[in-house]
Amino acid sequence: MKDPKKIGVVLSGGGFKGVAHIGAIQALEETGIVPQYVSGTSAGALVGSLYAGGYTPHEIKDFFKKTPLFKFNRFTRKKAGFLDSEKFYDDLITFLPENSFEALQKKLFVNATNLVEGTTKVFSTGPLIKPLLASAAFPGVFTPILIDGELYADGGILDNFLVTPLQKHCDLIIGIDVSPIKKPKVTDFKNSFSVMQRAYYLRAMPNSEAKFNLCDIIIQPKKLVNHGIFSNSGLDKVYDLGYQEAKKQLEIFLKQQKL
Repeated sequence: MKDPKKIGVVLSGGGFKGVAHIGAIQALEETGIVPQYVSGTSAGALVGSLYAGGYTPHEIKDFFKKTPLFKFNRFTRKKAGFLDSEKFYDDLITFLPENSFEALQKKLFVNATNLVEGTTKVFSTGPLIKPLLASAAFPGVFTPILIDGELYADGGILDNFLVTPLQKHCDLIIGIDVSPIKKPKVTDFKNSFSVMQRAYYLRAMPNSEAKFNLCDIIIQPKKLVNHGIFSNSGLDKVYDLGYQEAKKQLEIFLKQQKL
C-alpha cells in the first residue's frame, strides 16, 4: 500500500464501549497506520483527546481503569443530571495540563450539542477540557456544560460519527464505530439506564451508518452489542473486541490495496 500523506480517524460515541477505540488504535499503530487527525464524539472525544495528546493506547486504557464514572461524591442533586460533569475536570486536567487544542500533538475535532439552539458545535481550537466534558455529557446522566454562555451536552445526540471535519484534510479516513445495535427483548428494559441506552442507539445508529461510506475503512466490533453503555465491567474484553476487529478489517484493506 502506498502510504497516504494524511490519515484521519473517526471515533464514535458509545459510553464505556469507547474502550474498544483504544484497542482499535493499538491495532492501527501495529500495522504502521498512525493518524495525524482525530475526530471524536462523546467517549470517542475522550479517547481521541488522550491519543492526540501523545498518550499510548496502554496509557489511555489505564486512564479508563483508574477513572471511576459512578463515584458517590460526583452525584448531584441541584443540576440537570445524576453526575456532575465538571467534577471530572480534575481527572482530565491531570492528563491534559495545558488545556488547549493547540497544545495537542495531533489535530483534534470534537463535537457537542447546543441544547438551546438544537445544533451541533464542532470544537477544534481554544480551551480543551470543557468541550470534552460537554461532548461526553450523556443527557439525563451527566450534567450539561456551560461554554461561553451556551449550554452543551453529548455530541452524539445529533452527530455520533463526526467524519465531516476530516474530509477536507485527509487522504485516508478510518471510521471506528462502537455502537452496533441489536433488537432487545421486553425484559431487557430493567431500569432507566436501559431505556436511555436504547433511545441513544435508535438515534445514533442511523445517524452514523449513513456516513460510513465517507470512510475508507470501517471498524465496527459487532460483539459490542453484548456490552452496555454504562457498564464499567469487562474493560479488557471490550478493548480486545476493538483490537481484534481492527486487525481483521486492516488485513482485508491491505490485501485489497495489493491487488
